[in-house]
Amino acid sequence: MFENTLDSYAHSNNLKNVNINFKVLFAFLTMLVSLISTSPVIPLLITFLMSFLIIFKAKIPWKFYLKFLTIPFFFGFLTFIFMAFFFGTGAPLFEPGIFNLAVTEDGFNLGFLVFSRIMGGFSCLAFLALTTPMNEMFSIFENLKMPKIVIEIAMLMYRYIFLFLEEAENMYYSQKTRMGYGSIKNTFKSLGLLASNLFIRTWLKGEQSYIAMESRCYDGSIKSFKAHEKISVKNITILLFFESFLLLGIYLTWGFKII
Repeated sequence: MFENTLDSYAHSNNLKNVNINFKVLFAFLTMLVSLISTSPVIPLLITFLMSFLIIFKAKIPWKFYLKFLTIPFFFGFLTFIFMAFFFGTGAPLFEPGIFNLAVTEDGFNLGFLVFSRIMGGFSCLAFLALTTPMNEMFSIFENLKMPKIVIEIAMLMYRYIFLFLEEAENMYYSQKTRMGYGSIKNTFKSLGLLASNLFIRTWLKGEQSYIAMESRCYDGSIKSFKAHEKISVKNITILLFFESFLLLGIYLTWGFKII
């Protein structure tokens, strides 16, 4: 049922067996470099490199990846438009003639920099999410000494997301086979019924899941997969070389502006 979801790709990609500690360190260091860059060149380069790794190395379908990028791209673009019109001073570059709005040089450069940082940072998180199963991520959180209660709540929330999706899909197909979406009127009525009943159905499923856990000796603590792999010298060398290359790029493009 969930063969084309983020979780299924995280369990079946070509980079799944790469050292998890290396992937986490690689993603977060690269994201940090993207955030401290003063020019859009390095964040856009990071976006391209991460997309290359996701599509050509991890073998994630490019259509799914582009859909995955749609929401952050939309919000990043809105941020760029907003900052281009409302931030910055100086002579206007473009005036639409509405409410005295104008795009200034400073506003355009700042908006594009923020947009590039959003895309660079999200591509790093996308690399981690699409190549690393969540149960392994929880082990990383545990190794970082995060409170157990926080980790267990996150694990239960993650589990119940799929219960929620399963119930929603079953109800949707049940309505569809009964011509619940045959017209606009029936569509709105069916969606209203689905939304109102979905909470109750998922609540009952959650109760059944909890009873099943108790019957299997659940004592209030959930055991997670332990990641004890050490990063090899080869991977550390690659990581240092790559991050040094990006830092050199930041130095060389310091103060670079589109306009």
